[in-house]
This record gives sequence, C-alpha cells and structure tokens, in this order.
Amino acid sequence: MDDVLVSMEGIDKSFPGVHALDNCRFELRAGEVHALVGENGAGKSTLMKILAGVYSKDAGRIVVHGREVEIHGPRAAQALGISMIHQELNLMPHLTVAQNVFIGREPRQTARAFLDENAINQATQQLFDMMRLKLDPRTKVADLTVAKQQMVEIAKALSYNSQVLIMDEPTAALTDAEIEELFTIIRQLRAKGVGIVHISHRLEELKQISDRITVMRDGRYINTVDTADISIEQIISMMVGRTIYESTPEVPENGDQETVLEVRHLQRGDELKDINFSLKKGEILGFAGLMGAGRTEVARAVFGADPVDAGEIFIQGKPVQLNSPKDAVRHGIGYLSEDRKRYGLALGMDVETNLVLASFRKFLGWLGWVDSKGTRATAEHYVEALAIKTPSLQQRVKNLSGGNQQKVVIGKWLTANTDILIFDEPTRGIDVGAKSEIYRLLNDLARQGKSIIMISSELPEILRMSHRVIVMCEGRITGELSAAEATQEAIMTLATQRTGMVEA
Repeated sequence: MDDVLVSMEGIDKSFPGVHALDNCRFELRAGEVHALVGENGAGKSTLMKILAGVYSKDAGRIVVHGREVEIHGPRAAQALGISMIHQELNLMPHLTVAQNVFIGREPRQTARAFLDENAINQATQQLFDMMRLKLDPRTKVADLTVAKQQMVEIAKALSYNSQVLIMDEPTAALTDAEIEELFTIIRQLRAKGVGIVHISHRLEELKQISDRITVMRDGRYINTVDTADISIEQIISMMVGRTIYESTPEVPENGDQETVLEVRHLQRGDELKDINFSLKKGEILGFAGLMGAGRTEVARAVFGADPVDAGEIFIQGKPVQLNSPKDAVRHGIGYLSEDRKRYGLALGMDVETNLVLASFRKFLGWLGWVDSKGTRATAEHYVEALAIKTPSLQQRVKNLSGGNQQKVVIGKWLTANTDILIFDEPTRGIDVGAKSEIYRLLNDLARQGKSIIMISSELPEILRMSHRVIVMCEGRITGELSAAEATQEAIMTLATQRTGMVEA
C-alpha cells in the first residue's frame, strides 16, 4: 500500500535467558494512530525499541517508505524519520524548552562560538505554532508540568522531521485534562500525515484516539484489528488468551478469618491514592495490576521504606508507626524485593551470613562475640527446610541459582521470625522448576499461619496462588476479587480501569 510508512515482519529478539520477540509483525500507515497493547512482558516496548534503533533485531525485516533498511541506532532511526518518546522523559530540567528541543544541533552565531539563542527560540516557536501549542520556548523545563514536558518531547521529535512517532505510555502520569490536550496534538499530527504508535494499557483511551489496534502476547503477534470493530472485552480476551491455567490452583485451605494487618486511607503524593485493604492469618493476598499501577509502592510504604503523607496501619488490631524497615521488622513484617540482588542479598557474603543477616543481633553475646554455633545451626536448619541447593554454608550467594537465591531471602525473613511476608515478584528470573518450589514454599508458609502479600505481573501465578486478589490501576485499588471470582479477564478489566473502587 502506498500509505504504509513502516512494515516489520518476522522480527525476533532474544536476551540472555529470554526469547523476547518471536516472529513478530507490525504495520504503520501515514495519518493513523496505531495502538500497541498487551500485558506486562508482551514485547510491545521491545518491538518499538527495535524500530527506534535502541535494540538490534536478531531476525526479520524492516521496510520504511517502501525500502528495506537496517537500523543500527537511534540516529539512524531519526535519519529515517522515526522518533520514540520513552515513558521516562529524556529532558534536561535546568535548560530551557528551546535548548532541549535542539540539544546537540544548536545554531550558532556567524563566525562565533556562541549559541544563537534567538534562532533556537524562533525555530522552537515555529514548531509550537505548527502544533498550536501555547508555550514560551524560553521557559525552563523544570518549571513545566509532566504534560507540557511531553509536548516538548513531541516538538523535539518533530524537529527531526519525523514521520513516525512512537509514544510509550504517554498518558501514564497525566490528568484527564492533560490527556485531552495531548490527544488534541496527536489528532493534529495525524491530520498532517504523521504515523503515530501509541503504546498504552489504558484500553478505554484507545477507543478515543486510535484507528487500529495490534495485540501482542508473550512476545508474539496475535492480531491487528480496526478499533471501531472491536470491544474492550474482546481486546482483553486477545491479550490474555483463552487458556487460564493448565494446572489445578494451589491455594491452601484458609479458614482463619483473624485480621493480622489492616491498611486504611494510605496516601503518598500521586503514587498512592486512598489505599485500603486487610490481610488475614494464613492468607495469600495477591496484588495485580499493570506496570506503574502502584503495587510495589504499597509494599514499600507498608514496610516503612518510603514515607507516606497520610493513612493508618494496624497490626493485630493495634495502630503502629512504621517509619523505617527496622520498625517493620520489629513488628514482624518481612519484605522480599523484586530486585533481590540489589535489596535482598549480600551477594559477596556466604549463605550462612545471608540467612541470619536480618536477625544478627540475637546471635551476639555480651561482648559482641558472635554465637557461630547458633548461626550455623540456624542456617543448616533453613538450608534443609527450604531445600536450598548449595555445596556448603560458606558458598557465596552470588554463585547460587536464581531460585536458590530467592530461597535464601525467604530463609532470612523466617530467621527473623516475621509473620507477615511481602513477596514482590517472587518468581521473576527463575526457571519453571524453581517456580514450582517457590509456590510450594509459599503454600507451606500459609498453612503454618504466615500471612503473605504476593505482588506478581504474571496473572496465571496470581490465579494459582491467591485466596483474594487486590487489583490496582494508577495508584488506586480498583477492585477486589475472591479466588472464585478471579479470572484473567476480570483482573485485566479492573487493571485498565481508571476510576475509583468498583465492587466485584
């Protein structure tokens, strides 16, 4: 077709241990907004980063303006008229808007080394006029709202005469009014023939702004459809697939209704908005949501790692002040971070030391001597109980497999005698066999009366393990589902819903 700007076919991409893209395809036409959707890890951003020159493809072909091309970097992409606005905006706050737009390409005064600020400002103003954007080019970026910074990124992309504009989650941090302002700009660019790729998890927005939708799942292309011809429910069905989970759910019996943790009206800036939930003894409470929903922020707030603006936390019915992780541990809360290597382990230390690290004080004598027999006996107990595969207690943790590293972190918090355990992405980066062992451990802990909050981006994992599921979207809890009510479709519907709490 004459109006096709970009065609990608048979795209493959692998990273160590991960086949990120498998025979993917995508097409973008002039003057269209083409939405790209899928769950976390579906491969959306990876595919577009290949088009933008951030990653190189392993296989496949890319055709731009009817000519097959190899894109070896972002500059090569820009030379082809392709620009990408990343979710994390790439602007320098101490510089003006105009200086950011033309950074590295600044016009200079004739025969002089000085920048021609007037020329920069005029050129930027011309871009703003074309976008019908009211913004002073001399304003410092630090003084702009996130929405206005997004407009600056668009102007910067257009300054390269871009005909292909890739926007990765452009509305994630915007208010409704700011979103409408952004959509006005997008519609104007579409009318001028610019092709726009809109990566988003806000499905209700796609009906407003997109012409076509491509769905990806698990690194594979699923389908491309006209937006007018499909419902949000059908999109969700394509995103999650028909298979819910092959094996029987592993939720252990939980007859105990004793509430061990209650969170009321927790607030932290724009990250957490009026968070309310409870956790019962022996319960696995799943937290689901898309990237940026606020799940990890809830965990860090409950663990005292991040300060909150308002709200109350009750443990065993009593109000507590958790101003630091030390406070949380003292009240029996353990937190297994999604980045275990950075926050959960001392990689250069041995297995024994890591296992007793969170409770080291109880192994110290009066004169500061370490009870080495006590630490060894405790470490031996948890190595056996958790089936940690290690040549010896003196093996450095960095030499263990991912699954065994995760078991060491679990053992560390069990040694500290914590009754409330927060697992953030407990099986990320570990193989299928190790996942099964982690699932068994979580279920065993729940049967022993431990209470678990499990945050996971894998919906089958949430469905397999949870007594109840809390679903979040953009810092809010949008729904709560019992194990019987929870399906992938129900969770995804709530995870893409921007309004407040909805009864399941």
